[in-house]
Amino acid sequence: MEGITNTTLEVDRVEHVMELFGDFDKNVQIIEKAFGVKIISRDNEIKVSGSSEGVLKAKTVLKRLINHLVIEGDVITKQNVSYLVQLANENEIERVNDFCADYVCVTARGRQIKCKTHGQKKYVDAIRKNDVVFGIGPAGTGKTFLAVAMAVTAFKKKEVDRIVLTRPAVEAGEKLGFLPGDLQHKVDPYLRPLYDSIYDMMGFDSYQNYLEKGMIEVVPLAYMRGRTLDNSFIIMDEAQNTTPEQMKMFLTRIGFGSKVVVTGDITQIDLPKDKRSGLKEVIKILKNIKGLDFVFLSDKDVVRHELVQKIIQAYEKYDKTKNKHH
Repeated sequence: MEGITNTTLEVDRVEHVMELFGDFDKNVQIIEKAFGVKIISRDNEIKVSGSSEGVLKAKTVLKRLINHLVIEGDVITKQNVSYLVQLANENEIERVNDFCADYVCVTARGRQIKCKTHGQKKYVDAIRKNDVVFGIGPAGTGKTFLAVAMAVTAFKKKEVDRIVLTRPAVEAGEKLGFLPGDLQHKVDPYLRPLYDSIYDMMGFDSYQNYLEKGMIEVVPLAYMRGRTLDNSFIIMDEAQNTTPEQMKMFLTRIGFGSKVVVTGDITQIDLPKDKRSGLKEVIKILKNIKGLDFVFLSDKDVVRHELVQKIIQAYEKYDKTKNKHH
């Protein structure tokens, strides 16, 4: 049987140790449980004991979290801890050491928006480098929120003159007729998640001001037909619910000086069974074009409640089993 290994880490200030451990030691409990180690602190020292492999993984995660706290001046969240633990558990120690939360922007309330996973960092980097980016992945991976953050950043830096947010109103066809109010009120429920993201980034007053000046538009996809959009940052959300024709129509609207981000989740298609998804098809059609990038996010990049990650994994497992039986 393998013997017990001990290692000690030193932290400059006792307050940092307290922040690292978290309320009721919740952060270290995640690490202890994952690697089968015991973590205790005395003043500004942290002692880790367990198997040599467990201690190595725990030490790597703790060092990365101390860096996150002390050097980058960031708060530690349960999500940070769980993500780094997951990487270490999958023997991706280098990726634990590499991880650095990439700053994107500050919300209207002063909250810093940063990439929280490698996948999110790759996505944000792709948006910086390319004129057209497809962000594909499950719910909760920050696809739309980060795209809106990048759009607001580009707008504030005057890299673009306006922001256009759009999404297909899937059932919108006939059913819009049954909703009360004018057309704007009828499409609002479909566009609500986009409004919420941009309010968060800009604040309501700025948003209203830019909206009135036509510098921000939140419109259903059908409104894009026949337009050419120059010097704009255009985000199409829920792209899995476009038809191939709609996707082609949208992508050919791009004008000079514009940037486009298309987001979607190919496991959540709400189209009728006889309709093909434009997002699924575009992956095959455009995969080799330069200046355009596809970023695939996974359940590892989920930054919502940890149960969301487990739910996504359970559905993926169920779908695989179902497909085997068919």
